[in-house]
Amino acid sequence: MARRIGLVGLAGGALGLTAEWVKFGWGDPRHWIPDLAVGWTFIGCGLIGWGRRPESRTGPLMAATGFSWFVWNFAQVGVGAVAWVAAQAVYLYRGPLVQLVLAFPSGRPGSRLVRGAVAVGYAAAVTTIWGSEAATIVLAGLLLGVCAREYGRSVGGARRARLIALQAAAGLSLVLVGTAAVRLLLPQGEVSGPSLLVYEAALCVLAGGLLVGLLVAPWQQTAVADLVVELGEARSGTLRGQLSRALGDPSLEIGYWLPDRAAYVDAEGRVLALPDAGSGRSVTVVEREGQPVAALVHDPAVLDDRGLLEAVTAAAQLAAANARLRAEVRARVEEVAASRRRILAARDEERRRLERRLHEGAEARLRELAGTLRRGHWSASGEQTKKQIARSQEQLGRTLEELRRLAQGLHPRMLAEQGLAGALAALAKDLPLPVDLNVASTQLPQRVAVVAYFVCAEALTNVAKHAAAAHVTVTVIASDGRVRVEIADDGVGGADPARGSGLRGLADRVETVGGTLRVESAPGHGTRLAAEIPLGSEAR
Repeated sequence: MARRIGLVGLAGGALGLTAEWVKFGWGDPRHWIPDLAVGWTFIGCGLIGWGRRPESRTGPLMAATGFSWFVWNFAQVGVGAVAWVAAQAVYLYRGPLVQLVLAFPSGRPGSRLVRGAVAVGYAAAVTTIWGSEAATIVLAGLLLGVCAREYGRSVGGARRARLIALQAAAGLSLVLVGTAAVRLLLPQGEVSGPSLLVYEAALCVLAGGLLVGLLVAPWQQTAVADLVVELGEARSGTLRGQLSRALGDPSLEIGYWLPDRAAYVDAEGRVLALPDAGSGRSVTVVEREGQPVAALVHDPAVLDDRGLLEAVTAAAQLAAANARLRAEVRARVEEVAASRRRILAARDEERRRLERRLHEGAEARLRELAGTLRRGHWSASGEQTKKQIARSQEQLGRTLEELRRLAQGLHPRMLAEQGLAGALAALAKDLPLPVDLNVASTQLPQRVAVVAYFVCAEALTNVAKHAAAAHVTVTVIASDGRVRVEIADDGVGGADPARGSGLRGLADRVETVGGTLRVESAPGHGTRLAAEIPLGSEAR
Protein backbone atom coordinates (compact mmCIF):
# COMPACT_ATOMS: atom_id res chain seq x y z
CA MET A 1 0.00 0.00 0.00
CA ALA A 2 2.76 2.47 0.95
CA ARG A 3 4.67 1.73 -2.26
CA ARG A 4 1.57 2.24 -4.36
CA ILE A 5 0.81 5.54 -2.63
CA GLY A 6 4.38 6.66 -3.17
CA LEU A 7 4.22 5.89 -6.87
CA VAL A 8 0.93 7.74 -7.20
CA GLY A 9 2.48 10.70 -5.41
CA LEU A 10 5.47 10.77 -7.79
CA ALA A 11 3.11 10.56 -10.74
CA GLY A 12 1.01 13.42 -9.38
CA GLY A 13 4.06 15.60 -8.83
CA ALA A 14 5.38 14.94 -12.35
CA LEU A 15 1.95 15.47 -13.92
CA GLY A 16 1.53 18.80 -12.14
CA LEU A 17 4.90 20.16 -13.22
CA THR A 18 4.39 18.97 -16.80
CA ALA A 19 0.90 20.48 -16.96
CA GLU A 20 2.08 23.87 -15.75
CA TRP A 21 5.02 23.85 -18.16
CA VAL A 22 2.70 23.01 -21.09
CA LYS A 23 0.07 25.57 -20.11
CA PHE A 24 2.11 28.51 -18.82
CA GLY A 25 5.73 27.74 -19.70
CA TRP A 26 6.86 29.03 -16.29
CA GLY A 27 6.49 32.53 -17.64
CA ASP A 28 3.91 33.87 -15.20
CA PRO A 29 4.14 32.46 -11.65
CA ARG A 30 0.97 34.38 -10.67
CA HIS A 31 -0.98 31.89 -12.77
CA TRP A 32 0.85 28.57 -12.62
CA ILE A 33 1.65 28.60 -8.86
CA PRO A 34 -2.04 28.82 -7.71
CA ASP A 35 -3.02 26.31 -10.40
CA LEU A 36 -0.30 23.88 -9.32
CA ALA A 37 -1.22 24.40 -5.66
CA VAL A 38 -4.81 23.27 -6.20
CA GLY A 39 -3.89 20.06 -7.99
CA TRP A 40 -1.07 19.15 -5.62
CA THR A 41 -3.23 19.97 -2.57
CA PHE A 42 -5.92 17.53 -3.65
CA ILE A 43 -3.39 14.86 -4.60
CA GLY A 44 -1.43 15.29 -1.34
CA CYS A 45 -4.54 15.31 0.86
CA GLY A 46 -5.92 12.34 -1.04
CA LEU A 47 -2.77 10.29 -0.56
CA ILE A 48 -2.67 11.09 3.17
CA GLY A 49 -6.31 10.17 3.55
CA TRP A 50 -5.82 7.01 1.49
CA GLY A 51 -2.94 5.90 3.70
CA ARG A 52 -4.64 6.72 7.01
CA ARG A 53 -8.16 5.61 6.05
CA PRO A 54 -7.73 2.90 3.41
CA GLU A 55 -11.29 1.64 4.00
CA SER A 56 -12.66 4.96 2.69
CA ARG A 57 -12.74 6.07 -0.94
CA THR A 58 -12.41 9.70 0.11
CA GLY A 59 -8.62 9.65 -0.31
CA PRO A 60 -8.67 8.22 -3.84
CA LEU A 61 -11.47 10.63 -4.81
CA MET A 62 -9.41 13.60 -3.64
CA ALA A 63 -6.39 12.32 -5.55
CA ALA A 64 -8.56 11.79 -8.65
CA THR A 65 -9.82 15.36 -8.33
CA GLY A 66 -6.21 16.60 -8.26
CA PHE A 67 -5.15 14.53 -11.26
CA SER A 68 -8.16 15.58 -13.34
CA TRP A 69 -7.53 19.22 -12.39
CA PHE A 70 -4.38 19.19 -14.54
CA VAL A 71 -5.96 17.59 -17.64
CA TRP A 72 -7.22 20.85 -19.15
CA ASN A 73 -3.71 22.31 -19.13
CA PHE A 74 -2.85 19.98 -22.07
CA ALA A 75 -5.40 21.64 -24.37
CA GLN A 76 -2.55 23.54 -26.05
CA VAL A 77 -0.25 20.55 -26.58
CA GLY A 78 0.88 19.81 -30.12
CA VAL A 79 -0.83 16.41 -30.36
CA GLY A 80 -4.27 17.00 -31.87
CA ALA A 81 -6.18 14.16 -30.20
CA VAL A 82 -4.72 14.94 -26.77
CA ALA A 83 -5.45 18.65 -27.17
CA TRP A 84 -9.05 17.93 -28.18
CA VAL A 85 -9.69 15.61 -25.24
CA ALA A 86 -8.08 18.08 -22.82
CA ALA A 87 -10.20 20.93 -24.17
CA GLN A 88 -13.34 18.93 -23.50
CA ALA A 89 -12.18 18.09 -19.96
CA VAL A 90 -11.99 21.62 -18.55
CA TYR A 91 -14.51 20.69 -15.81
CA LEU A 92 -13.57 17.01 -15.53
CA TYR A 93 -12.32 17.42 -11.96
CA ARG A 94 -15.82 18.39 -10.79
CA GLY A 95 -17.06 14.83 -11.28
CA PRO A 96 -14.96 13.26 -8.51
CA LEU A 97 -15.26 16.51 -6.51
CA VAL A 98 -19.06 16.25 -6.44
CA GLN A 99 -18.88 12.57 -5.44
CA LEU A 100 -16.30 13.46 -2.78
CA VAL A 101 -18.67 15.92 -1.12
CA LEU A 102 -21.91 13.99 -1.59
CA ALA A 103 -20.54 10.61 -0.43
CA PHE A 104 -18.25 11.80 2.37
CA PRO A 105 -16.78 10.10 4.42
CA SER A 106 -17.07 6.63 2.83
CA GLY A 107 -16.86 7.90 -0.74
CA ARG A 108 -19.56 5.40 -1.70
CA PRO A 109 -22.91 6.87 -2.78
CA GLY A 110 -25.52 5.37 -0.46
CA SER A 111 -29.06 6.38 -1.24
CA ARG A 112 -30.67 6.45 -4.68
CA LEU A 113 -30.82 10.25 -4.48
CA VAL A 114 -27.06 10.53 -3.86
CA ARG A 115 -26.29 8.09 -6.67
CA GLY A 116 -28.45 10.14 -9.03
CA ALA A 117 -26.79 13.40 -7.98
CA VAL A 118 -23.32 11.89 -8.46
CA ALA A 119 -24.32 10.72 -11.93
CA VAL A 120 -25.52 14.24 -12.76
CA GLY A 121 -22.22 15.62 -11.48
CA TYR A 122 -20.15 13.32 -13.74
CA ALA A 123 -22.41 13.97 -16.73
CA ALA A 124 -21.99 17.71 -16.29
CA ALA A 125 -18.22 17.27 -15.86
CA VAL A 126 -17.72 15.64 -19.28
CA THR A 127 -19.90 18.18 -21.10
CA THR A 128 -19.96 21.94 -21.26
CA ILE A 129 -22.85 22.33 -18.79
CA TRP A 130 -20.62 23.75 -16.05
CA GLY A 131 -19.56 26.46 -18.51
CA SER A 132 -22.97 28.11 -18.21
CA GLU A 133 -23.30 30.47 -15.25
CA ALA A 134 -27.02 29.76 -14.90
CA ALA A 135 -26.40 25.99 -14.98
CA THR A 136 -23.61 26.38 -12.41
CA ILE A 137 -25.98 28.12 -10.02
CA VAL A 138 -28.61 25.39 -10.49
CA LEU A 139 -26.11 22.56 -10.02
CA ALA A 140 -24.61 24.20 -6.94
CA GLY A 141 -28.09 24.51 -5.46
CA LEU A 142 -28.74 20.84 -6.27
CA LEU A 143 -25.51 19.82 -4.53
CA LEU A 144 -26.41 21.74 -1.38
CA GLY A 145 -30.01 20.53 -1.40
CA VAL A 146 -29.04 16.86 -1.66
CA CYS A 147 -26.50 17.20 1.16
CA ALA A 148 -29.05 18.98 3.34
CA ARG A 149 -31.66 16.29 2.75
CA GLU A 150 -29.20 13.50 3.54
CA TYR A 151 -28.18 15.29 6.73
CA GLY A 152 -31.80 15.68 7.79
CA ARG A 153 -32.54 12.00 7.22
CA SER A 154 -29.46 10.59 8.94
CA VAL A 155 -29.09 9.71 12.62
CA GLY A 156 -26.32 8.72 15.00
CA GLY A 157 -22.73 8.78 13.74
CA ALA A 158 -23.90 9.14 10.16
CA ARG A 159 -25.53 12.44 11.07
CA ARG A 160 -22.26 13.80 12.47
CA ALA A 161 -20.46 12.67 9.32
CA ARG A 162 -23.11 14.26 7.10
CA LEU A 163 -22.67 17.53 8.96
CA ILE A 164 -19.11 17.79 7.59
CA ALA A 165 -20.40 16.99 4.10
CA LEU A 166 -23.12 19.63 4.48
CA GLN A 167 -20.58 22.24 5.55
CA ALA A 168 -18.31 21.34 2.61
CA ALA A 169 -21.24 21.50 0.19
CA ALA A 170 -22.30 24.86 1.58
CA GLY A 171 -18.82 26.30 1.14
CA LEU A 172 -18.36 24.90 -2.37
CA SER A 173 -21.84 25.98 -3.47
CA LEU A 174 -21.29 29.46 -2.12
CA VAL A 175 -18.06 29.85 -4.09
CA LEU A 176 -19.56 28.43 -7.28
CA VAL A 177 -22.67 30.61 -7.08
CA GLY A 178 -20.66 33.67 -6.11
CA THR A 179 -18.19 33.40 -8.99
CA ALA A 180 -20.98 32.62 -11.47
CA ALA A 181 -23.00 35.61 -10.29
CA VAL A 182 -19.98 37.91 -10.56
CA ARG A 183 -19.33 36.74 -14.12
CA LEU A 184 -22.96 37.42 -15.00
CA LEU A 185 -22.96 40.91 -13.53
CA LEU A 186 -19.49 42.21 -14.49
CA PRO A 187 -17.43 42.18 -17.69
CA GLN A 188 -15.42 38.99 -18.10
CA GLY A 189 -12.03 40.70 -18.26
CA GLU A 190 -12.49 42.48 -14.93
CA VAL A 191 -13.34 39.41 -12.87
CA SER A 192 -11.62 36.40 -14.43
CA GLY A 193 -8.31 36.81 -12.59
CA PRO A 194 -9.55 37.70 -9.08
CA SER A 195 -12.48 35.28 -9.16
CA LEU A 196 -10.18 32.44 -10.28
CA LEU A 197 -7.82 33.11 -7.37
CA VAL A 198 -10.71 33.09 -4.91
CA TYR A 199 -12.00 29.86 -6.40
CA GLU A 200 -8.59 28.18 -6.27
CA ALA A 201 -8.05 29.23 -2.67
CA ALA A 202 -11.50 27.90 -1.71
CA LEU A 203 -10.71 24.53 -3.32
CA CYS A 204 -7.48 24.23 -1.32
CA VAL A 205 -9.36 25.02 1.90
CA LEU A 206 -12.04 22.48 0.98
CA ALA A 207 -9.46 19.73 0.43
CA GLY A 208 -7.74 20.50 3.73
CA GLY A 209 -11.03 20.61 5.63
CA LEU A 210 -12.22 17.28 4.26
CA LEU A 211 -8.88 15.67 5.10
CA VAL A 212 -9.04 16.94 8.68
CA GLY A 213 -12.60 15.67 8.99
CA LEU A 214 -11.60 12.29 7.60
CA LEU A 215 -8.67 11.91 10.01
CA VAL A 216 -10.43 13.22 13.12
CA ALA A 217 -13.61 11.23 12.31
CA PRO A 218 -15.98 12.97 14.77
CA TRP A 219 -18.75 10.58 13.72
CA GLN A 220 -16.88 7.87 15.66
CA GLN A 221 -16.89 9.95 18.84
CA THR A 222 -19.55 11.45 21.04
CA ALA A 223 -19.60 14.06 23.73
CA VAL A 224 -21.80 11.95 26.00
CA ALA A 225 -19.07 11.22 28.52
CA ASP A 226 -18.47 14.93 29.01
CA LEU A 227 -22.19 15.41 29.57
CA VAL A 228 -21.97 13.45 32.81
CA VAL A 229 -19.87 16.28 34.24
CA GLU A 230 -21.52 19.19 32.41
CA LEU A 231 -25.07 18.22 33.27
CA GLY A 232 -24.28 18.42 36.96
CA GLU A 233 -24.48 22.19 36.62
CA ALA A 234 -27.08 22.36 33.84
CA ARG A 235 -30.85 22.63 33.92
CA SER A 236 -32.76 19.41 33.44
CA GLY A 237 -34.33 20.74 30.25
CA THR A 238 -30.90 20.84 28.57
CA LEU A 239 -30.35 17.08 28.71
CA ARG A 240 -32.60 16.31 25.74
CA GLY A 241 -30.91 18.91 23.55
CA GLN A 242 -27.40 17.90 24.63
CA LEU A 243 -27.99 14.19 24.08
CA SER A 244 -29.81 14.85 20.83
CA ARG A 245 -26.77 16.68 19.45
CA ALA A 246 -24.27 14.19 20.88
CA LEU A 247 -26.11 11.14 19.55
CA GLY A 248 -27.16 12.72 16.26
CA ASP A 249 -30.86 12.03 16.82
CA PRO A 250 -33.04 15.17 16.68
CA SER A 251 -36.12 13.09 17.49
CA LEU A 252 -34.76 11.95 20.87
CA GLU A 253 -37.20 12.25 23.78
CA ILE A 254 -36.56 11.81 27.50
CA GLY A 255 -39.13 10.88 30.12
CA TYR A 256 -38.53 10.90 33.89
CA TRP A 257 -40.29 8.28 35.99
CA LEU A 258 -42.57 9.62 38.72
CA PRO A 259 -43.53 6.79 41.10
CA ASP A 260 -46.47 8.68 42.62
CA ARG A 261 -48.03 9.11 39.15
CA ALA A 262 -46.74 5.81 37.75
CA ALA A 263 -45.87 7.58 34.51
CA TYR A 264 -42.98 9.08 32.57
CA VAL A 265 -43.00 12.87 32.19
CA ASP A 266 -40.79 15.23 30.20
CA ALA A 267 -38.80 18.16 31.64
CA GLU A 268 -41.94 20.32 31.55
CA GLY A 269 -44.00 17.81 33.54
CA ARG A 270 -46.09 16.57 30.59
CA VAL A 271 -46.85 12.85 30.44
CA LEU A 272 -44.65 11.06 27.87
CA ALA A 273 -46.33 8.06 26.24
CA LEU A 274 -43.83 5.35 25.26
CA PRO A 275 -44.14 4.07 21.68
CA ASP A 276 -45.58 0.66 20.93
CA ALA A 277 -43.54 -2.21 19.52
CA GLY A 278 -43.28 -2.01 15.77
CA SER A 279 -43.51 1.78 15.69
CA GLY A 280 -39.97 2.15 14.41
CA ARG A 281 -38.81 3.78 17.66
CA SER A 282 -36.68 2.25 20.40
CA VAL A 283 -37.04 2.75 24.15
CA THR A 284 -34.06 2.55 26.50
CA VAL A 285 -35.07 2.43 30.16
CA VAL A 286 -32.54 3.88 32.60
CA GLU A 287 -32.61 2.18 35.98
CA ARG A 288 -31.01 2.74 39.36
CA GLU A 289 -30.98 -0.02 41.97
CA GLY A 290 -33.51 -1.94 39.92
CA GLN A 291 -35.99 0.92 39.77
CA PRO A 292 -36.74 2.96 36.61
CA VAL A 293 -35.61 6.58 36.70
CA ALA A 294 -35.89 7.62 33.05
CA ALA A 295 -36.69 6.39 29.55
CA LEU A 296 -35.05 7.43 26.28
CA VAL A 297 -37.19 7.26 23.14
CA HIS A 298 -34.85 7.30 20.15
CA ASP A 299 -34.03 6.01 16.70
CA PRO A 300 -32.96 2.34 16.87
CA ALA A 301 -29.61 3.10 15.24
CA VAL A 302 -28.18 5.56 17.75
CA LEU A 303 -27.53 3.36 20.79
CA ASP A 304 -26.16 0.18 19.25
CA ASP A 305 -22.76 0.65 20.98
CA ARG A 306 -22.52 -0.78 24.52
CA GLY A 307 -20.01 1.79 25.77
CA LEU A 308 -22.10 4.61 24.38
CA LEU A 309 -25.21 3.21 26.03
CA GLU A 310 -23.44 3.09 29.41
CA ALA A 311 -22.33 6.71 29.08
CA VAL A 312 -25.82 7.83 28.10
CA THR A 313 -27.28 5.88 31.02
CA ALA A 314 -24.91 7.59 33.45
CA ALA A 315 -25.80 11.02 32.09
CA ALA A 316 -29.52 10.28 32.24
CA GLN A 317 -29.25 8.95 35.80
CA LEU A 318 -27.50 12.13 36.91
CA ALA A 319 -30.02 14.34 35.15
CA ALA A 320 -32.92 12.38 36.60
CA ALA A 321 -31.49 12.77 40.10
CA ASN A 322 -31.04 16.50 39.54
CA ALA A 323 -34.56 16.79 38.16
CA ARG A 324 -36.00 15.11 41.23
CA LEU A 325 -33.98 17.35 43.54
CA ARG A 326 -35.22 20.41 41.68
CA ALA A 327 -38.78 19.11 41.89
CA GLU A 328 -38.40 18.70 45.64
CA VAL A 329 -36.97 22.21 45.97
CA ARG A 330 -39.82 23.63 43.89
CA ALA A 331 -42.29 21.79 46.13
CA ARG A 332 -40.63 23.22 49.26
CA VAL A 333 -40.61 26.72 47.79
CA GLU A 334 -44.27 26.44 46.89
CA GLU A 335 -44.98 25.12 50.37
CA VAL A 336 -43.23 28.14 51.93
CA ALA A 337 -45.08 30.49 49.57
CA ALA A 338 -48.40 28.87 50.45
CA SER A 339 -47.53 29.17 54.14
CA ARG A 340 -46.77 32.87 53.71
CA ARG A 341 -50.10 33.34 51.94
CA ARG A 342 -51.91 31.55 54.74
CA ILE A 343 -50.16 33.69 57.36
CA LEU A 344 -51.04 36.86 55.43
CA ALA A 345 -54.67 35.74 55.10
CA ALA A 346 -54.85 34.92 58.81
CA ARG A 347 -53.30 38.27 59.70
CA ASP A 348 -55.73 40.14 57.49
CA GLU A 349 -58.63 38.22 58.97
CA GLU A 350 -57.46 39.04 62.48
CA ARG A 351 -57.12 42.72 61.55
CA ARG A 352 -60.61 42.63 60.04
CA ARG A 353 -61.99 41.03 63.22
CA LEU A 354 -60.25 43.58 65.44
CA GLU A 355 -61.53 46.45 63.28
CA ARG A 356 -65.06 45.08 63.56
CA ARG A 357 -64.76 44.78 67.34
CA LEU A 358 -63.53 48.37 67.59
CA HIS A 359 -66.32 49.57 65.31
CA GLU A 360 -69.07 47.62 67.01
CA GLY A 361 -67.68 47.89 70.56
CA ALA A 362 -65.55 50.82 71.71
CA GLU A 363 -66.52 53.13 68.83
CA ALA A 364 -70.24 52.44 69.28
CA ARG A 365 -70.06 53.07 73.03
CA LEU A 366 -68.14 56.31 72.47
CA ARG A 367 -70.76 57.48 69.96
CA GLU A 368 -73.44 56.67 72.51
CA LEU A 369 -71.51 58.68 75.08
CA ALA A 370 -71.27 61.56 72.59
CA GLY A 371 -75.07 61.55 72.29
CA THR A 372 -75.44 61.61 76.05
CA LEU A 373 -73.10 64.59 76.25
CA ARG A 374 -75.09 66.45 73.59
CA ARG A 375 -78.30 65.92 75.50
CA GLY A 376 -76.60 66.96 78.75
CA HIS A 377 -75.29 70.11 77.07
CA TRP A 378 -78.82 71.09 75.98
CA SER A 379 -80.32 70.47 79.43
CA ALA A 380 -77.51 72.01 81.51
CA SER A 381 -78.41 75.29 83.22
CA GLY A 382 -75.07 76.59 84.45
CA GLU A 383 -72.59 78.26 82.09
CA GLN A 384 -69.64 76.57 83.73
CA THR A 385 -71.25 73.15 83.31
CA LYS A 386 -71.91 73.79 79.62
CA LYS A 387 -68.24 74.73 79.07
CA GLN A 388 -67.06 71.53 80.75
CA ILE A 389 -69.45 69.45 78.69
CA ALA A 390 -68.25 71.21 75.50
CA ARG A 391 -64.64 70.43 76.31
CA SER A 392 -65.58 66.82 76.95
CA GLN A 393 -67.39 66.70 73.59
CA GLU A 394 -64.31 68.08 71.83
CA GLN A 395 -62.00 65.54 73.47
CA LEU A 396 -64.44 62.75 72.73
CA GLY A 397 -64.62 63.84 69.05
CA ARG A 398 -60.82 63.69 68.75
CA THR A 399 -60.81 60.28 70.41
CA LEU A 400 -63.46 59.01 67.98
CA GLU A 401 -61.43 60.32 65.01
CA GLU A 402 -58.25 58.67 66.26
CA LEU A 403 -60.15 55.44 66.87
CA ARG A 404 -61.61 55.64 63.35
CA ARG A 405 -58.15 56.09 61.85
CA LEU A 406 -56.83 53.22 63.95
CA ALA A 407 -59.64 50.96 62.73
CA GLN A 408 -59.07 52.14 59.14
CA GLY A 409 -55.39 51.26 59.48
CA LEU A 410 -56.24 47.81 60.78
CA HIS A 411 -58.66 47.07 57.95
CA PRO A 412 -60.35 49.56 55.60
CA ARG A 413 -64.09 48.97 56.05
CA MET A 414 -64.77 51.38 53.21
CA LEU A 415 -62.86 49.07 50.87
CA ALA A 416 -65.57 46.44 51.23
CA GLU A 417 -68.39 48.99 51.12
CA GLN A 418 -67.27 51.32 48.29
CA GLY A 419 -64.46 49.47 46.54
CA LEU A 420 -60.83 50.47 46.03
CA ALA A 421 -61.63 53.79 44.35
CA GLY A 422 -63.86 54.93 47.21
CA ALA A 423 -61.42 53.78 49.89
CA LEU A 424 -58.51 55.61 48.22
CA ALA A 425 -60.65 58.74 47.78
CA ALA A 426 -61.41 58.72 51.52
CA LEU A 427 -57.73 58.16 52.24
CA ALA A 428 -56.73 61.09 50.02
CA LYS A 429 -59.08 63.47 51.85
CA ASP A 430 -57.02 63.17 55.01
CA LEU A 431 -53.78 64.03 53.23
CA PRO A 432 -52.54 67.64 53.63
CA LEU A 433 -51.63 67.99 49.89
CA PRO A 434 -53.42 67.54 46.54
CA VAL A 435 -53.78 63.94 45.35
CA ASP A 436 -54.66 62.99 41.75
CA LEU A 437 -56.41 59.63 41.67
CA ASN A 438 -56.60 57.45 38.58
CA VAL A 439 -58.12 54.17 39.76
CA ALA A 440 -59.36 51.45 37.43
CA SER A 441 -63.07 50.76 37.63
CA THR A 442 -62.45 47.02 37.20
CA GLN A 443 -63.71 44.92 40.08
CA LEU A 444 -60.63 43.44 41.71
CA PRO A 445 -60.40 40.29 43.85
CA GLN A 446 -60.65 41.23 47.53
CA ARG A 447 -57.11 40.17 48.40
CA VAL A 448 -55.63 42.09 45.48
CA ALA A 449 -57.66 45.18 46.42
CA VAL A 450 -56.45 44.94 50.04
CA VAL A 451 -52.79 44.71 48.95
CA ALA A 452 -53.21 47.64 46.53
CA TYR A 453 -54.90 49.70 49.26
CA PHE A 454 -52.13 49.14 51.79
CA VAL A 455 -49.45 49.94 49.20
CA CYS A 456 -51.16 53.28 48.53
CA ALA A 457 -51.80 53.96 52.23
CA GLU A 458 -48.16 53.37 53.25
CA ALA A 459 -46.84 55.39 50.31
CA LEU A 460 -49.17 58.34 50.96
CA THR A 461 -48.29 58.32 54.67
CA ASN A 462 -44.59 58.47 53.77
CA VAL A 463 -45.25 61.32 51.34
CA ALA A 464 -47.09 63.32 54.01
CA LYS A 465 -44.37 62.72 56.63
CA HIS A 466 -41.09 62.86 54.73
CA ALA A 467 -41.37 63.95 51.10
CA ALA A 468 -42.06 67.70 51.50
CA ALA A 469 -44.03 67.31 48.28
CA ALA A 470 -46.53 69.72 46.74
CA HIS A 471 -48.37 67.13 44.69
CA VAL A 472 -48.80 63.34 44.49
CA THR A 473 -50.37 61.07 41.86
CA VAL A 474 -51.91 57.65 42.50
CA THR A 475 -52.54 55.32 39.54
CA VAL A 476 -54.11 51.85 39.67
CA ILE A 477 -54.48 50.05 36.34
CA ALA A 478 -55.50 46.45 35.64
CA SER A 479 -54.23 44.85 32.41
CA ASP A 480 -52.61 41.65 31.13
CA GLY A 481 -53.66 39.73 34.22
CA ARG A 482 -51.90 42.11 36.61
CA VAL A 483 -52.71 45.19 38.66
CA ARG A 484 -50.16 47.98 38.44
CA VAL A 485 -50.10 50.44 41.33
CA GLU A 486 -47.97 53.58 41.11
CA ILE A 487 -47.56 56.45 43.57
CA ALA A 488 -45.39 59.34 42.39
CA ASP A 489 -44.64 62.63 44.17
CA ASP A 490 -42.56 65.73 43.44
CA GLY A 491 -40.83 65.82 46.80
CA VAL A 492 -37.21 65.73 47.91
CA GLY A 493 -36.65 62.05 47.05
CA GLY A 494 -33.89 60.00 48.65
CA ALA A 495 -36.19 57.32 50.09
CA ASP A 496 -34.37 54.13 51.06
CA PRO A 497 -36.51 51.00 51.51
CA ALA A 498 -33.76 49.38 53.58
CA ARG A 499 -34.01 52.04 56.31
CA GLY A 500 -37.72 51.75 57.04
CA SER A 501 -39.82 48.83 58.20
CA GLY A 502 -42.93 50.15 56.41
CA LEU A 503 -41.64 49.64 52.86
CA ARG A 504 -40.00 46.34 53.78
CA GLY A 505 -43.32 45.14 55.16
CA LEU A 506 -45.07 46.27 51.99
CA ALA A 507 -42.55 44.40 49.86
CA ASP A 508 -43.18 41.23 51.90
CA ARG A 509 -46.94 41.62 51.48
CA VAL A 510 -46.69 42.17 47.73
CA GLU A 511 -44.21 39.32 47.18
CA THR A 512 -46.38 36.94 49.22
CA VAL A 513 -49.12 37.18 46.58
CA GLY A 514 -46.60 36.78 43.74
CA GLY A 515 -46.07 40.48 42.99
CA THR A 516 -43.12 42.85 42.87
CA LEU A 517 -42.40 46.21 44.47
CA ARG A 518 -39.94 48.82 43.17
CA VAL A 519 -38.92 52.17 44.63
CA GLU A 520 -37.19 54.88 42.57
CA SER A 521 -36.18 57.88 44.64
CA ALA A 522 -33.26 59.92 43.34
CA PRO A 523 -32.43 62.86 45.65
CA GLY A 524 -34.14 66.01 44.44
CA HIS A 525 -36.30 64.21 41.89
CA GLY A 526 -39.20 62.91 43.93
CA THR A 527 -40.16 59.33 44.67
CA ARG A 528 -41.93 56.73 42.55
CA LEU A 529 -43.23 53.57 44.16
CA ALA A 530 -44.55 50.92 41.75
CA ALA A 531 -46.10 47.56 42.55
CA GLU A 532 -47.33 44.81 40.23
CA ILE A 533 -49.81 42.31 41.67
CA PRO A 534 -51.00 39.26 39.70
CA LEU A 535 -54.72 38.70 39.30
CA GLY A 536 -54.28 34.97 38.72
CA SER A 537 -53.81 32.01 40.95
CA GLU A 538 -50.82 33.52 42.75
CA ALA A 539 -53.02 36.17 44.28
CA ARG A 540 -55.86 33.91 45.41
